Amino acid sequence: MKLVARFSRRMCLAFAIAGLLPVLAAQSLSLPEPVEWTWEVRPPSPLPDLPNVLLLGDSITRAYYPQVSKDLEGIANIYLMATSTSIGDPRLPRQIAEFVSLEQIRFEVVHFNNGMHGWDYTEAQYRTGFPSFLHAIQKIPGHPRLIWATTTQVQSDQSAGVSNTRIDARNKIAVRFVQATGIIIDDQHALMAIHQDQHEDNVHYKESGAALMGNQAAATIRRELSKSRE
Repeated sequence: MKLVARFSRRMCLAFAIAGLLPVLAAQSLSLPEPVEWTWEVRPPSPLPDLPNVLLLGDSITRAYYPQVSKDLEGIANIYLMATSTSIGDPRLPRQIAEFVSLEQIRFEVVHFNNGMHGWDYTEAQYRTGFPSFLHAIQKIPGHPRLIWATTTQVQSDQSAGVSNTRIDARNKIAVRFVQATGIIIDDQHALMAIHQDQHEDNVHYKESGAALMGNQAAATIRRELSKSRE
């Protein structure tokens, strides 16, 4: 009877592991897009007496980076890491860690979003991948103050791809995670909801629209910088 019991327990464990393997494989699967890219920008002459700020995101972040740099000139050194690698892709946390390791500086504030890529991932996979993305940012040395920027709208829904319904769903998922950790939210989605005339194409905004986003991001960053000095 003991032999049978041991055998049964082992069989149950084997079946349980076998059942988990497809789930684990799905969670760690990279779904690359036809064009993959990473865009990193560093201030040409960072001032050692100013705090360092990192903007981490995608092409939307890349577009408002110049305005943030302009608004915070003389206040902070602004760095950018933008990538097409999306939440849900196991490469993203590694890319963040590699960037931070390469810079070898302390970031006072990290303003982050990564929402306009990865539409081959389901919202369930986005939810599963968000904690590792957030953990990679929380592991940045120096315990920087964190700001999450909500994902902005598209002009029109694309079949089997990006849609405002999916963006809303992903914003809700992200907000639950960041609110649970007390992270500040920069609601870029609400800002651009009243500026939909600023779209340059289905996803991106004109220079004037990107400036609006950069102004709001810079104001939020400035507030967090002032808190860190209190």
